[in-house]
Amino acid sequence: MTRITKIGIFLLCVGSVSAFAGQSCDVKAYPLSTPSERFTDNGDGTVTDVASKMTWMRCALGQQWTGTSCTGKAQTLSWQAAQEAAKELNAKGGYAKHMDWRMPHIPELAMIVERQCANPRINLGIFPGTPATYFWTATARRGPGLGAEAYRLSFGPEGASPDKKVALHLARLVRVGG
Repeated sequence: MTRITKIGIFLLCVGSVSAFAGQSCDVKAYPLSTPSERFTDNGDGTVTDVASKMTWMRCALGQQWTGTSCTGKAQTLSWQAAQEAAKELNAKGGYAKHMDWRMPHIPELAMIVERQCANPRINLGIFPGTPATYFWTATARRGPGLGAEAYRLSFGPEGASPDKKVALHLARLVRVGG
């Protein structure tokens, strides 16, 4: 395992800077909420968040890790299909030698939102190719008449909100531990 130490020369500049094509980050007012130093690169398409001890897939479901970036098109799935994709992945031998991948709950996915960046609101050095759109969470709505909805979180400007479980959104899997 190697510690990711480069935050990107782009992000070390003062003011609002363009870190990656289309993304802008303002590091003048506040420090980054998800600096690269917070993550350990496991060398297998995953990173471990040193603060939370959670291991994340660097790419969304449908994309492939090349060793430096994510390629392919992120897959849009219904909430149930995203849950099933995680189960199927684990049943077929898992990913990066682990078979306990799952959908993150809303507070877990929110931990990787980069509050100082926009378009998308994520550290693209750690999670390259992440679009500024909604990702499913494992958090379903509870209460009378709400069982058909679950929460999604956007790495764009929208934030978190419930949606019908049949809607199509992206998914990124997580597991606890390094």
